[in-house]
Amino acid sequence: MTINDPEVVAELAELYPRYEAALVTNDVDTLVEMFWDGAQVMRFGAAENLYGPDELEAFRKARPTAGLARTVTRLDIVTFGRDLGSVTLEFERTTAGGLVRGRQSQVWVRMAEGWRIVQAHVSLLSKG
Repeated sequence: MTINDPEVVAELAELYPRYEAALVTNDVDTLVEMFWDGAQVMRFGAAENLYGPDELEAFRKARPTAGLARTVTRLDIVTFGRDLGSVTLEFERTTAGGLVRGRQSQVWVRMAEGWRIVQAHVSLLSKG
């Protein structure tokens, strides 16, 4: 198995900005599309655990649309073979309460319909 095949890393590096743009603009349709629609898809958020595509979509539709902008301060992509990769990042967001730092990890799998996120995790580190 090839780790970090440059071609596969480039595919995810090109795809990830689309996810980030959809996230900060609350483009629900794109966010839903980028996640796998299988029953085992999951996302652990800062304050929620979501299982299955219906829970993920309901969360996206119900979340506040203001204050989503963030700055990615570190982004790492690791791929395993041609069909599995992880995207991890650290971010900062300015809120009324001050600077919030967080982290995000995603497992991406190449499906018949293209790359999809099958697992995700977001957590906050600290304010200040």
